[in-house]
Amino acid sequence: MEKFEIKKFIPDEVYESSLRPSNFEGYIGQEAIKKNLNVFIQAAKKRGESLDHTLFSGPAGLGKTTLANIIASEMGASIKTTAAPMIEKSGDLAAILTNLSQGDVLFIDEIHRLSPAIEEILYSAMEDFRLDIIIGSGPAAQTIKIDLPQFTLIGATTRAGMLSNPLRDRFGMQFRLEFYSDEELALIIQKAAIKLDKECEKAASLQIAKRSRSTPRIALRLLKRVRDFAEVNDEASISEARAVQALNSLGVNELGFDTMDLRYLELLTAAKRRPIGLASIAAALSEDENTIEDVIEPYLLANGYIERTAKGRIASLKSYEILKLGYEKGLFD
Repeated sequence: MEKFEIKKFIPDEVYESSLRPSNFEGYIGQEAIKKNLNVFIQAAKKRGESLDHTLFSGPAGLGKTTLANIIASEMGASIKTTAAPMIEKSGDLAAILTNLSQGDVLFIDEIHRLSPAIEEILYSAMEDFRLDIIIGSGPAAQTIKIDLPQFTLIGATTRAGMLSNPLRDRFGMQFRLEFYSDEELALIIQKAAIKLDKECEKAASLQIAKRSRSTPRIALRLLKRVRDFAEVNDEASISEARAVQALNSLGVNELGFDTMDLRYLELLTAAKRRPIGLASIAAALSEDENTIEDVIEPYLLANGYIERTAKGRIASLKSYEILKLGYEKGLFD
């Protein structure tokens, strides 16, 4: 009788988490942010205090959550993680804050989505480490004050402009993460490949990096799919040829554009420099407006493929060139 080995199922989310670095030495890119954070962390530890509240902003997938976990590790503190949409009532926030211990790190993802009522409670918690809760209503209403241990709040947002000024001003440190270079992404890919027990040639890692929209999260996702192609073909390492073949099969071109990006650009170029509003784009692509703003547009804007005006979105000359479309003389004059 054959013996079968039972292996525990490990979802991709766990793999992705395991690929994240646990300290600044293993974290590639964002050099200026790392340098400053190292100074602030060392100073806080020297004084025996909690790190000041920190805000990370920037497009999705650049490493905001990873940095929050590294900060907690460097401070020798526990980290509690939540997302703003999960905090619906004042009682939800109170339960989270009262369960914190001295020096803990509280990480709130998408912090710009906190409701104004929740923000008001957070102000005193951040400034005075005190929780003010109103119980009851009308003449019978009472305010209860609860002292909180010193903690560090780390907020992450993809839309810094949607944060209210009072909340933004209460963060002692504010950092904006920038897109990664191809060389940085290639190094991230090679290190991650080792953790996945699959060697990746340098040329192959550069191919994946060039098609990753300057974003580590996308690079790691593509690496895992390219690894699948290599394993099916019984290859010990990922070669450049295999990487190119796999990425082409996935519909990701040399510029990192997928089908949705190309549809988006084709829609704008067809308008002949006439602005198209976000609602019209969303309807034409059958996509949510938030997805267009948070997922599709940041990379295109950062690399000059589109322009965003008060009247709508416009395709740049660069978009016409990459799509190999002819454009009328004087269109860009």
